[in-house]
Amino acid sequence: MVIYLDLILILNFIIDFLLLLSVSVILKRNTKILRIIFSAFIGGLSILLLFLNINSIILFIFKFVISFLMILVAFDYKNIKYTLINLLYLYMSSIILGGFLYLLNIEFSYKHIGIIFFNNGLSINFLILIIFSPIILYIYIKQTKNLRYNYSNYYNIELYYKNNKYKYTAYLDSGNVLIDKLTKKPVILIDKRKILFNIKEFRLIPYMGVNGSDLIKVVKIDKLIFKNKEYNNILLGIIDKISLDGVDVILNRNLLEE
Repeated sequence: MVIYLDLILILNFIIDFLLLLSVSVILKRNTKILRIIFSAFIGGLSILLLFLNINSIILFIFKFVISFLMILVAFDYKNIKYTLINLLYLYMSSIILGGFLYLLNIEFSYKHIGIIFFNNGLSINFLILIIFSPIILYIYIKQTKNLRYNYSNYYNIELYYKNNKYKYTAYLDSGNVLIDKLTKKPVILIDKRKILFNIKEFRLIPYMGVNGSDLIKVVKIDKLIFKNKEYNNILLGIIDKISLDGVDVILNRNLLEE
């Protein structure tokens, strides 16, 4: 078997560069691109370890040391927590990318009957790796940033109605600034399918949603516990559906101002 060492070094450099760039974007590290390039060059040279006659344990230690060195070169050292987080995201990005590339290789390089796989003579080549690697990492970065933003606004809250406590998962939506014009009270919204109590009294107020203006039922609750704070002057608006994953209640931005 012929091994083209120059192509392996180039491919390893490109992959390491993309991984380090992913870490920088996800964690918003303010680092120079030249540091990332130099760090990727160090990582690219690490492929030469595969040609040394050393056992797997020593090889793993060498790889870990090189990864640690790459992180220090790319992002500098501020404290141990900062460095370990950088290292963790480097390995997470590597696992995501490696897993997807392995899946592509299985799909295109092997045929299978049931759970029996056999080689069909194809293989993911150098060009395919270069094309697919940035696409995979781009999707990973985008999804990671979306998850970090969305789930940072998730909260566990407690609603009290008729002296009974009910626990919900809520989302703080900066777009919800609904105020009852009559009482001047902020309105939080609940998915009607998630209501755990019988509503005895309600009234209607105008509401502007994604489908236009409408009237919604609002209920005066006893209190709301949000971020260890108690809010008494809150109305609970009832809407048909909340489409956010795992969310029962949409909080009002005005709660932060209070």
